[in-house]
Amino acid sequence: MPKIKIGDGDLNKRLDVILSNELVDISRSRIQSLILEGCVKVNNETIGKKKIKLKLGDEIEVLIPEPIILDVEAENMPIEIVYEDDDVLVINKPSGMVVHPAIGNYTGTLVNAVMYHCGDKLSSINGVIRPGVVHRIDKDTSGLIMLAKNDKAHESLSKQLADHTVTREYWAIVFNNIKEDSFKIDTQIGRDERDRKKRAVNGTASKRAITNIEVLERFGNYTLIKAVLETGRTHQIRVHLAYLKHPLVGDVIYGPKKQVFNVDGQLLHAKTLGFVHPRTGEYMEFNSEIPESFQRILNKLRRDLNAKEKS
Repeated sequence: MPKIKIGDGDLNKRLDVILSNELVDISRSRIQSLILEGCVKVNNETIGKKKIKLKLGDEIEVLIPEPIILDVEAENMPIEIVYEDDDVLVINKPSGMVVHPAIGNYTGTLVNAVMYHCGDKLSSINGVIRPGVVHRIDKDTSGLIMLAKNDKAHESLSKQLADHTVTREYWAIVFNNIKEDSFKIDTQIGRDERDRKKRAVNGTASKRAITNIEVLERFGNYTLIKAVLETGRTHQIRVHLAYLKHPLVGDVIYGPKKQVFNVDGQLLHAKTLGFVHPRTGEYMEFNSEIPESFQRILNKLRRDLNAKEKS
């Protein structure tokens, strides 16, 4: 039950606005519903309206009801398994596939496919909706993702992620020429104040985000890069590169709305994944080939550069 104390910066703001700024994982509409449902108290008094005047030192208490448990069905869908044992599953996820079910999207996800493959041999830490899911990659990002097949493995992998010891290397094609050969991006990333579905540097409830960039190839107006994550914030690579005026090709959320190539989603691929095995203590590292759609654009850029150099 979250408790929020009103400070100087909260005066003259609506109750739902204050709660939206504090409870960043809950939508504004859901917060407004919680208020109307009597789930919000101010100084121990239930509040049923979002427009109230708050005083310095007032304490807001929010009761968030337990989510409704939904049954997620196993689905027989093809998945590319890179590695599997009794503890860990590493999959090469295709672009366009959502990792786990959510509101309005309970089928066709990676979790549905993994449940069919593994049965009940997945960790239960994240509940029915996200069995086995230790970390996520975006729907339109392709590449390697690890899942835990039991709770002990889940706890170990989660701790490695929290300790920033998991190797996560991505390849991406970005707009414009990056002049530096390598550099580190170290900022704060939080929710975009204008669009709650997006993230932004120095957004609401920001947390430190670190991405290491290495240039692999230059093509004049485009650059192929390797991005190595030290932290794992939502949309981190996409936000960081857009912030530096090098948005990812195909990313219509953080980059140009008009596509320059016939691609569906950002050209971002989780190419390398490494971690210490939860049971054996052995460091394991896996690599995957970039998908055909990514390779097609890369080949075109190489041909165009070669033709330009010969002319």
